[in-house]
Amino acid sequence: MEKMAERPGPLAPETVAFYQEAMAALKGAGARFLVGGAYAYGPYTGIERHTKDLDLFVLPDECGRILEILAEAGYRCELKFPHWLGKAWKGDDFVDLIYSSGSGLAVVDEAWFAHAVEARVFDTDVRLIPAEEMIWSKAFIMERERYDGNDVAHLLRARAGSLDWRRLIDRFGPRWRVLLAHLVVFGFVYPGERGAVPEAAMAELLERLRAEGAAPSPSERLCQGTLLSRQQYLMDIGPWGYRDARLAPDVRMTAEDIARWTAGIAEDGTPR
Repeated sequence: MEKMAERPGPLAPETVAFYQEAMAALKGAGARFLVGGAYAYGPYTGIERHTKDLDLFVLPDECGRILEILAEAGYRCELKFPHWLGKAWKGDDFVDLIYSSGSGLAVVDEAWFAHAVEARVFDTDVRLIPAEEMIWSKAFIMERERYDGNDVAHLLRARAGSLDWRRLIDRFGPRWRVLLAHLVVFGFVYPGERGAVPEAAMAELLERLRAEGAAPSPSERLCQGTLLSRQQYLMDIGPWGYRDARLAPDVRMTAEDIARWTAGIAEDGTPR
């Protein structure tokens, strides 16, 4: 199994100590987690950046117990958004416990753990979320104030040759157009490297596009933009009367989750 090397950073010592203590508490209790966010993105792409938190990905059914473990360790804990996010604070520092994307897609399952990559983060032996799942979750972040398409392009530049393309395509399921869009943009950003995307993968997605274009358009008034941004398609699912794609059976959101997630725009203004 590939193992990623640790990269040093300029975080305050007390912040690093908190991250180490939190991970040690979870490991000591036998809790499972994967490191994501900036501290997985850096090892995968070589782009070092330090954010305001440490992202730990967990299974949905295990998040409650993990929050209990961290609360017992003395941290202030909250299930911030029940459909995807918990938090644990020590002063101004915090750890995010993530088990889905904010749009209810990219739900953590056992495959994330089966394909995780060994690494060392903050002098701690951990496993990183797989690159395929990082691409999958980032591909749907297209907010006014945050667009992760550049992250997807950098991940493809660095990892295209080692990705499990069958698994990546299957992760997108019926929303494969989003992956195709990112692959087209990748070829624009890096024209000399567009061959890094396997020809078979592009051919499959383009054939799906051709077949879909030849079929009649669906009659239902559906807006899937809400899977890309919680803020920029409110007019569509409001006055314009489109059905919200987040209410589909395979999306981890209820009407109550959507209302709470939408209300959170005014609170923090920075969707994940």
